[in-house]
Amino acid sequence: MSMRNLLNVDLKDFEIPAKHPSEEAQKNWRNLVTLVRNKRRRFRYGPNFEKRTEAKERIEKLREKIRIGFVAYMAALKFIDAVEHAKDKLPPKREEDTVDENLEAELQKNLSEEARVAGFQIHPDVLATIIGAFEIKTLRKLKGVEGLAIRLNVSLSEGVKSNDVPLRQKVYGSNTYTEKPSKSFWMFVWEALHDLTLVILMVCAVVSIGVGLATEGWPKGMYDGLGIILSIFLVVIVTAMSDYKQSLQFKDLDREKKKIFIQVTRDGSRQKVSIYDLVVGDVAHLSIGDQVPADGVFVSGYSLLIDQSSLSGESVPINVNEKKPFLLAGTKVQDGSGKMLVTTVGMRTEWGKLMETLNESGEDETPLQVKLNGVATIIGKIGLGFAVVTFLVLLVRFLVEKGIHHEFTKWYSSDALTLLNYFATAVTIIVVAVPEGLPLAVTLSLAFAMKKLMDDKALVRHLSACETMGSATCICTDKTGTLTTNHMVVNKLWTFGKDKEIQTNGQIAAINSGISGHALTILLQAIFYNTSAEVVTDKNKKKFILGTPTESAILEYGVRLGGDFDDQRRDSKFLKVEPFNSEKKKMSVLVALPGGNTRAFCKGASEIVLKMCDKIIDGNGEPIDLTEEIAGAVMDVINGFACEALRTLSLAFKDISNGYIENGIPDSGYTLIAIVGIKDPVRPGVEDAVKTCLKAGIMVRMVTGDNINTAKAIAKECGILTDDGIAIEGPEFRRKSPAEMRQIIPNIQVMARSSPTDKHVLVKNLRGMFREVVAVTGDGTNDAPALHEADIGLAMGIAGTEVAKESADVIVMDDNFATIVNVAKWGRAVYINIQKFVQFQLTVNVVALMINFLSACVSGSAPLTAVQLLWVNLIMDTLGALALATEPPHEGLMNRPPVGRDVGFITKTMWRNIAGQSIYQLAVLLSFNFVGKQILGLEGSDATRILNTFIFNTFVFCQVFNEINSRDMEKINVFQGMFGSWIFLGIIVATVVFQVIIVEFLGTFASTIPLSWQLWLLSILIGAVSLPIAVVLKFIPVEGETKHHDGYDRLPGGPDQA
Repeated sequence: MSMRNLLNVDLKDFEIPAKHPSEEAQKNWRNLVTLVRNKRRRFRYGPNFEKRTEAKERIEKLREKIRIGFVAYMAALKFIDAVEHAKDKLPPKREEDTVDENLEAELQKNLSEEARVAGFQIHPDVLATIIGAFEIKTLRKLKGVEGLAIRLNVSLSEGVKSNDVPLRQKVYGSNTYTEKPSKSFWMFVWEALHDLTLVILMVCAVVSIGVGLATEGWPKGMYDGLGIILSIFLVVIVTAMSDYKQSLQFKDLDREKKKIFIQVTRDGSRQKVSIYDLVVGDVAHLSIGDQVPADGVFVSGYSLLIDQSSLSGESVPINVNEKKPFLLAGTKVQDGSGKMLVTTVGMRTEWGKLMETLNESGEDETPLQVKLNGVATIIGKIGLGFAVVTFLVLLVRFLVEKGIHHEFTKWYSSDALTLLNYFATAVTIIVVAVPEGLPLAVTLSLAFAMKKLMDDKALVRHLSACETMGSATCICTDKTGTLTTNHMVVNKLWTFGKDKEIQTNGQIAAINSGISGHALTILLQAIFYNTSAEVVTDKNKKKFILGTPTESAILEYGVRLGGDFDDQRRDSKFLKVEPFNSEKKKMSVLVALPGGNTRAFCKGASEIVLKMCDKIIDGNGEPIDLTEEIAGAVMDVINGFACEALRTLSLAFKDISNGYIENGIPDSGYTLIAIVGIKDPVRPGVEDAVKTCLKAGIMVRMVTGDNINTAKAIAKECGILTDDGIAIEGPEFRRKSPAEMRQIIPNIQVMARSSPTDKHVLVKNLRGMFREVVAVTGDGTNDAPALHEADIGLAMGIAGTEVAKESADVIVMDDNFATIVNVAKWGRAVYINIQKFVQFQLTVNVVALMINFLSACVSGSAPLTAVQLLWVNLIMDTLGALALATEPPHEGLMNRPPVGRDVGFITKTMWRNIAGQSIYQLAVLLSFNFVGKQILGLEGSDATRILNTFIFNTFVFCQVFNEINSRDMEKINVFQGMFGSWIFLGIIVATVVFQVIIVEFLGTFASTIPLSWQLWLLSILIGAVSLPIAVVLKFIPVEGETKHHDGYDRLPGGPDQA
């Protein structure tokens, strides 16, 4: 069986899915990696299964604790409700829920004098216990959230004062979690020294020094051993520097991942702060998709539904309100909105304790890392075999020679030194043969790519995502904010019979002209009551609108109509709120108006709200029946707005004659007020980005909740929708049978009015039926299943919720589609860079192994010494990875189809290049090894040393030029872009300079001798010949590989095109 077949067969054991690999699969491939020089380094960033087991056990204990506490909490609530119900039937009695002296003493026990002076009346540990253990009775004795606020010396309306923040952090702690301390540079040096082969070589060096001093005296006897020690020192320092720099990159990325901001009320104004700056006493604002940032108590809100599954394991969400007020850090807001008083932060929360364990559990290896661990294992076993055979051959020849000279019974210390050198050479062959740098090169390349992508507004949360994105064949993208700017403004308004275009710089009189007084009043009510946006005041007492772009655009229009947000809402009472979600595609509120009337307002997707209406406001502001004819005219208006690429929303209201409806806000019988058309322009550069995707073989599909005509108009403008493409609505798509889906999915380019379920089904079928590698964007809470299902989940950094971000693999921080394309380009660059490095390293491996092995078999000596092989190992391992695995992408990468799911990593093209270069180098070097003295005309006592130095020098220059060759596996011009890659140039220059130093000045330690300028020139020329040889090799066709997947242009058809 050939090496190629051996590799491909065995590598099947090293295949894992890019996302969510099982622990069993990860342990299985780890067990197959039997030959590792340095496990601490190789698996530094991999999963720590012990820590993961510990985390699982802690999660189970935590969940059990929370479940027990929650059951007791619910039982206490029922008991309290029963008692209160009984009390209602009895004469009023003195309030018993007061704080007695014993409880007061317990609350303030061990509270510092500084805290008491500052007005704090409760110890942080006691407060943490009350909230964490759901002690509802104690909370009620403290007079609920208002009583807690008094004890925390904070106003629920004004919030914390900024100048109190340091003191609060000192008394109650900061909202940070214990993290594993960063490793210093010397820790990486220590880890590099754990390389087993280097340890063996160090022992050999020490023994060599001892024997050398005994036989050859001081200082000559130290040279060989000291040379090995200095070489090991160089290898360790360079390796540690590379690893340390890599760790700093990961630390920056990790810091960026944890940047989560939340809205709080401080100093009487609403502002955004990092969750790590949150303090006890803060009044935090929660909305759909937020992660609860700390433990706390409900202050106010509407329909606040909390998903506690991350803590309790229970999938059923719970309603949080005045009666059930407890909120725990780490839980998610599934629906509704509200405000909470922060009571416990950081490591005093159960979530904080859990995060401490999870932070140490490591990250799953990527498929490429696992695959290259397999390659390294197989090559390592082959190299180990060669090393053992080389040592045995040298040993047998040595013993035979002693036998021939009748010296078998006479042993000298020089014989011991010779055998020790043989052993050191064999061990060094293992150092070179076990390509420890292969899997680590993936980490290096990914770290470099992730750092660059972070600078380009893409935060990669999982290493495998960057790698997988290079293979993406399909991107399912949202419209709003990704393809468009998300800077929305009301552009058109339609009221009964009137279509009005809104000028952004128009005056109030001009904007509301043509709208009757009564109709304007109802319109303003619909805008100001039924919104999740707010008009808030900043520190400078300047008002601004805070909310989603859509909500802000409508609210801004209401303000420009002359309405006053605060005045409108001041004397009204909100009875029920149903926030907008992507399933219902509408938002509704039930409001008790100042006059005593109850009115429902509804706003949402135009055709959906229209179906809920049976009346419409006429030109005088009076309700009239919505006949089929009028409804048809309204639909024409909606479609007309949509065809102009406007996002359309309908506003409606309904008067409730019987007061508050217990079973919720009505879903029918509304009166249509107006149709709003919102302009959201296409982002600059999106059309070019879509063209780039299509050239790269990546299909772009728009999946949006908007009207189908709006979606089609935007899709055509972006270049997504073509003449033969299908645009379909979500409800129609979900009615299709599996057979029908199989037929239409390949041609779907636009899906409008889609629900998160539709997106999930589309992604699942693309991956399952068609084996596509799917990237999908999402911003809402309900997008989490699709983001989880996709090969690459892309969450929006600006519009995205924390739930979506947590489920995603990449966060697109500027919400821009062009950034997604950039991630794909870098993903391809990572893949091709690793292929280049593997090609380069395998060539060095083959040549270094064969030259020492064949030379040992034929002549009884190895031309490359231990010190020289250590230098070669540094060139091909750490330095080679830095040079080839960190090259930036170029535009040619996006002119090729993506890599398929089942394509082998080491391609026939790579084998062709490896074989060609290896044959050339071996032919030249072995010729010089056996007949070099005759070829070069070398004579005298130094002839052998000069020849071996020349072979070593030539070998190194062959690798230098082959490193340049490896920059491109198919194109002839390997110099393109080289002079813009300063890392590559720096390493090439450093390699050459240090080679000169080794040969000319370190001969005592490296077993070299200074060469004449003629021999230097010859070494360089022989190395440079590999460049034309690479050109010849690239003209040799590779059978069966018609499709290139390395991201480069096809080989030119003639010299003029090269």
